[in-house]
Amino acid sequence: MEERIRRHPSIFQRLAPKWDLSMRQREGLVGLLFLSPWILGFILLKAVPIIAALGFSFTNFKMLEPENTRFIGLTNYINILKDTDAGASLFGSISYFVLSVPVEMIVALGLAVLFSSKRLKSKLLLRTLFFMPSIIPAIAIFFIVSGLANPGSGWIDRLILIPLHLPPLVGLFGIFPVILALWTIGPGFLIMLGAMQSVPPEIYEAARVDGAGPIMRFFSITVPMISPAIFFSLVINIISSFGGVALLDRGLSFSSSLSPMEGYIVQQMFSYSKLGYASALAWVMFIVVMAITLAVFSSSRYWVHFAEEDDDAEY
Repeated sequence: MEERIRRHPSIFQRLAPKWDLSMRQREGLVGLLFLSPWILGFILLKAVPIIAALGFSFTNFKMLEPENTRFIGLTNYINILKDTDAGASLFGSISYFVLSVPVEMIVALGLAVLFSSKRLKSKLLLRTLFFMPSIIPAIAIFFIVSGLANPGSGWIDRLILIPLHLPPLVGLFGIFPVILALWTIGPGFLIMLGAMQSVPPEIYEAARVDGAGPIMRFFSITVPMISPAIFFSLVINIISSFGGVALLDRGLSFSSSLSPMEGYIVQQMFSYSKLGYASALAWVMFIVVMAITLAVFSSSRYWVHFAEEDDDAEY
C-alpha cells in the first residue's frame, strides 16, 4: 500500500509536497473536502440565520422600517406572556402534537409489521407507493386534501354526498390535520421496516419453540429490538409536528400551517412585518420543543434497548 502511494501521490502530496501527513490525516482531509458544500450551506443557511434570529428577538425590528430598529431587551418575550393569541397558538400546536404523533407512530409501526410478513406479495411496489406521498411538497398535499374534504365545497361533498342527499363531511374535515400528517409517514415506516428486517430470525424461532404467540413475540421481541428506530422516529415526528418554517424546514410554507404556532409566527413576520417579535416567538417554540425532546431522551433509558449496551453489560 505504501509503495502504491509513493508511485501515485495523492492530491495533497502534489499540491503541498512538504506536508508530512499520515494516511488517516489525508483521509480526514478528503472527507472534509467532500463535506465542505454541506458545511458551508449549514453555516450560511442555518447557523447564521439562527444566530441572527436570536439577535432580532431582542429588537423591535420591522422589515418595512429597518432604520427604526433599536434594542429593547426582553420586551418581546414579556409581550408573548401577555399575548393570548400566542398562548392559544402554542396550546394548539401542543394539542396537534399529542393527537398526531401517536397516530403516526402506530400507523407506521403497523405498516412495518404488515410489510414484514412473508405472505404479502409485491412488497417492492407497495413500499414504493406508500413512500411516494412523502416526497410530494407539503403545500400540494394541503390543497389536495383540503379540496377533497372541505365541508360543502369539497369534491367528496359535491360528487358523492350532495347527490345522495347526505349531510356534508364535517367530521372528516375536523381530523384533517391528522390525515395530512399520515400522508407523510413514509420515512418513519421505512425506518421501522428496516429495523424489523434486521432482527435475527433465530430469535423468533426460539420464541416460537418456547410457545410464544404472535402477540407475545411482537411485544417481547420485536418492540424491544426495534426500540432505537421507534425512538428516532418519535423525535423526528415531535420536531416536525411543531412546524417546519421555524424548525427543520419540514412544514408548510404558508400561514395555513398545520402547526398553529408556526402559522402565528408567519403571520407576525409577513402580515405585520414584526420580525423581532416573530423571532422571539420562534425561540419560545424552540425552547418548548427542546424541553419535550429532552424529556423523551431522559425517558429513553427505560424503554430503548441498544444491542451494544446490552453486550457491554454482559462483560
